[in-house]
Amino acid sequence: MIAFDLSADAARRALSPAGVEYDPEEARERYAMAVWCQLIEPGDSVAGRVIGARGSIAGLEAVVAGADLPELSPKEAGEGRKRWLPRLSAGAVADSLATAAARGVRLVTRADPEWPTQLDDLGAHAPLCLWVRGDASALSRLHASVAIVGARAASHYGDHVARDLAAELAAGGIAVVSGGAYGIDGAAHRAALLAGGLTVALLAGGADRAYPAGHTQLIDDIARRGLVVSEVACGSAPTKWRFLQRNRLIAALSAATVVVEAGWRSGSLNTAGHAATLSRPLGAVPGQITSATSAGTHRLIREYGAQCITSADDVRELLGMDDRTDAATAPRGTYTGDPTRVKDAMSTRVWRDAGEIARRAGMASDVVEGILGLLRLDGAVESGAEGWRLARIGG
Repeated sequence: MIAFDLSADAARRALSPAGVEYDPEEARERYAMAVWCQLIEPGDSVAGRVIGARGSIAGLEAVVAGADLPELSPKEAGEGRKRWLPRLSAGAVADSLATAAARGVRLVTRADPEWPTQLDDLGAHAPLCLWVRGDASALSRLHASVAIVGARAASHYGDHVARDLAAELAAGGIAVVSGGAYGIDGAAHRAALLAGGLTVALLAGGADRAYPAGHTQLIDDIARRGLVVSEVACGSAPTKWRFLQRNRLIAALSAATVVVEAGWRSGSLNTAGHAATLSRPLGAVPGQITSATSAGTHRLIREYGAQCITSADDVRELLGMDDRTDAATAPRGTYTGDPTRVKDAMSTRVWRDAGEIARRAGMASDVVEGILGLLRLDGAVESGAEGWRLARIGG
């Protein structure tokens, strides 16, 4: 039997860097979840069954004490302990919680009102908890959301399509979910931010640090205005397995998945497979038949029944939105006919802030800010320290 302190006092000490006072049982529950995050790899359904049958505290106590686990076969129980117990370290758990507190990362569990219940569709493979950097309340606003994923080595065409789709959808109140990677992921995140919408990055490593490192600024921007989420503890490094398991979260968290570009064996097809398994709507963007970066999307359309996506309207249809509503927040068409009104309220010579443009156009400021982001992506307007103005032809 291995000695490990799961008392309320030990839990409160480990959780203390967060500066939040929990009652004894809640502290133990959160601490036990943090411990499990150190012990298991994402998607460990054997651990999921133990926790489902006993709860995180009793399940952990039984594993540590070497007690019988009748919910598992003897082989599963033995192999599970061999995987988990070598990782058991109170110091490692305390370090991850301290890092989380220092980096503004919050541990969100099923006991929290922010928990996104759509993740529970993963059953025993569902994450035990989430480590969230950003406004955790935004997790409850992802019922109108789309995962936009694709190749890291994206073509100019793929990058352009991802930006256009993400910008228009985000401006219309539909959250954009992706993996924070180079290529299509990064293009989708940036466009959603420019459009003033909500975007969520699911990381394969800890939420405390960016991966890839070249996206540090982008990940920080997403954390400030959206959400950076992981199921592994702070300080954890991304691995090939964790990338593959991360993809199931992208698919489960989103109401639909759209693959913009993908090679024949792209990791994006793994995300698409999870979406199909979960019966989530699946779409794919067609490309040139000679393009290797579109071979995977054509395969999804031909072999897996993915819907052909050529516009943001196609994505809205994929999400089941009719001609009157987009994300249950604004009338459809708001972000297609109104750019003319915004441009009419602008000048090529005079810089104006978004509030002044909204007043001149007779529109709401938040609507105008979203449209300005779209117009900037198209090169129709430019922004600076003094505000916004129409782009001058020829520079």
